[in-house]
Amino acid sequence: MNNNHIKITKTELLSDNWYTLNKVTYEYLNKNGTWETHSREAYDRGNGAVILLYNSTIKKVILTRQFRLPTYINGNEDGMLIEACAGLLDKDNAEDCIRKETQEETGYNIKKVEKIFESYMSPGSVTEIVYFFVAEYTPAMKTSEGGGLPEEQENIEVLELDFDQAYHMISTGEIKDGKTIMLLQYAKINNLI
Repeated sequence: MNNNHIKITKTELLSDNWYTLNKVTYEYLNKNGTWETHSREAYDRGNGAVILLYNSTIKKVILTRQFRLPTYINGNEDGMLIEACAGLLDKDNAEDCIRKETQEETGYNIKKVEKIFESYMSPGSVTEIVYFFVAEYTPAMKTSEGGGLPEEQENIEVLELDFDQAYHMISTGEIKDGKTIMLLQYAKINNLI
């Protein structure tokens, strides 16, 4: 992070209870040549990966449903969210991570994944970059029920939906997860299904 218009002057740890929340004070060089002091909070939870499993023959996608506390706090009546399979990177690279998460969450053992792009999902407050993948699945790839790891208290429901139904669920508000919307729109634009 070598930048001649930003000088970080102070970093204060506010919380490391789950991940890391820092308050960062920095000087920013304006276009008019004057320096301005700013202070912002930045939440660092690591980077993540997400995947859309699709079957172009039967025109279906695999999604998940699970409880997400922040959505419950912010008006999602039951806290349940339909989303594409995703996970944090830990020490794995993004491809290894998403293959492992796919097996744990959906029960599908996929080998070939295609990275399509990466994105900062909430750049005003979260440092995370999410790596986006797609992969074609077949019923033969199903090796377990999925559902996540009990020790991670995931309780994930695996959904196999018609692509058109899933895509329509964006407009009805049944799918509100940003990364899932992005993947479904990618699939539609690129005629994956």
